[in-house]
Amino acid sequence: MNQMLQDPQVEASQLHPSQEIKPPPVPPEPPAHEHPRFAKPQRVAFVEACWHHDVVQEARFAFLKEAEARHLTHVDVFQVPGSFEIPLHAQILAKTRRYTAIVAAGLVVDGGIYRHEFVADTVIKALMDVQLRTEVPVFSAVLTPQQFHETEVHYDFFRKHFAIKGVEVAEACANTLHGLERLRGQVAAGIV
Repeated sequence: MNQMLQDPQVEASQLHPSQEIKPPPVPPEPPAHEHPRFAKPQRVAFVEACWHHDVVQEARFAFLKEAEARHLTHVDVFQVPGSFEIPLHAQILAKTRRYTAIVAAGLVVDGGIYRHEFVADTVIKALMDVQLRTEVPVFSAVLTPQQFHETEVHYDFFRKHFAIKGVEVAEACANTLHGLERLRGQVAAGIV
């Protein structure tokens, strides 16, 4: 009987050249997920607070990359001093009717817990009001951490966190715009 069949521990050096041991085939990489395309081009406004800009810009970088993968290729970036200024800019941009969505990014951290909560609640409520008044969806990557210290460890953590939020808000934006495109088509066709 062939020794190779009897002893699975045979070393490759003991084999005849025609009996080469081949590693199992490597499965192919799964294809990159192809995201659905829009029926009409979408234009998105990205409104970014400059307070803690080195942290907040990570959301924009990640958003732009993910948005492109999701066929949101028309993104205009606007910068405002802080998160408190975002809602007014969002409302003015929504009223132009040039944008099918608006994304807000900011970091609310200083001024004590009461001011922190007041600013965060005010910004989020105002963004919701803009969306409901104008029927232009508004997405928030305005983050309000409970614990933020001006140390390099916290800056690094929140840079990474904002990058994750940038991807998530791009996904939410694209999915919502697809859903609204379908819904508006159904309304126009009298289905809904």
